[in-house]
Amino acid sequence: MKRDEIIVGMVIFLFGAATALLSLRMPIGTFRMAGTGLFPLCLGILLMILSAAFVLKLFLQHKKIFTPKETIVKAPGTIKQIVLFVGTLGLATLFFNKLGYPLIAFLLIVALLRILGMKRWTWNILLSLVTAITSYFLFVQWLKIPLPKGWIGL
Repeated sequence: MKRDEIIVGMVIFLFGAATALLSLRMPIGTFRMAGTGLFPLCLGILLMILSAAFVLKLFLQHKKIFTPKETIVKAPGTIKQIVLFVGTLGLATLFFNKLGYPLIAFLLIVALLRILGMKRWTWNILLSLVTAITSYFLFVQWLKIPLPKGWIGL
């Protein structure tokens, strides 16, 4: 087991806890009439559950937690992927109001899947389209959360 994986799991757990705690300062509402704090609260709780499961899995898989001579192996393109990933999220945030939620959701998923290594464009576009449509109907139509419409007008 790599010490770095445990550290990353714990950092994500702390980030989820901070997100959940800070979201409690905003009105939560209900699932039918969601307040501004409901989504970050759910996201924080989900991050904490998933990261705790990840760290627990690491502990259960290996008896030896820390090895004295761990070798650090860097995956090729990892730094480039991180920069592109964060840059894409920044651009999506920048153009969110102008382009609107449905188009940004589609473009963001297309870009992130491509950055993370999905090479097949047909599968990439199909998955992005299904994700954008599903999230649009979930948040805008079903939960009635007012999200920016952009120039598409949806």
